[in-house]
Amino acid sequence: MEAILLAGGLGTRLAARLNGVPKPMAPVAGRPFLEILLNQILRAGCTRALLSVGHLHEAIQKHFGSSWRGMQLHYVIEAVPLGTGGAIRAALLQATEDAVLVLNGDTFLQANYAALLAFHAAEGASLTMAITHQANIARYGGVLVAGKRIVGFQEKGRSGPGWINAGAYVIDRKLQWPQSLPEKFSFETDFLVPETSRLAPAAYQVDGFFLDIGVPEDLDRAQSELAGLAL
Repeated sequence: MEAILLAGGLGTRLAARLNGVPKPMAPVAGRPFLEILLNQILRAGCTRALLSVGHLHEAIQKHFGSSWRGMQLHYVIEAVPLGTGGAIRAALLQATEDAVLVLNGDTFLQANYAALLAFHAAEGASLTMAITHQANIARYGGVLVAGKRIVGFQEKGRSGPGWINAGAYVIDRKLQWPQSLPEKFSFETDFLVPETSRLAPAAYQVDGFFLDIGVPEDLDRAQSELAGLAL
């Protein structure tokens, strides 16, 4: 298994809490959050991780070096911010496996990533998204599902229960990107939403614990709630 971790975000909403470290290195349950993600994919069988980094990337490289508990680490450094889409596209150019696990570096999802990869292969999709059900989708926006496929998205702000993007994907290394995309773009807004009909992304439903540490209150939640999980 090969994975891309998106760890280049600025962490603007957490700036007062980060004390000069990048958001994926925010202390959570006694360790940098990125350690939790790397341990998770290592247990799932990952042998090589591509860390897409930018803002304060030196802190990440200094802490982890070229390997983590035997898993090879490779850094894809953004000279300028590329957005989530630009970062994924750049990292996929340095991937070696046909299908690659892609994770947001500020999101924890209690999921079986080996099973996610197997589901992706069985569905014959070029892109699979993990989705999870939430009591209120207002903060995240909604994902519309028909059978095992994603058919549309709802904008943020609409309240009520529904499926959301859980921040984990499997993407074919040779995924076809529209030539009109700029160097910097949002994977969700600029690519997934307009390309849904063409891609027919597979939807992998996850019932496990989900937490996005991108806002202070959820970073606080992570201190106790992630400490209580088997990490």
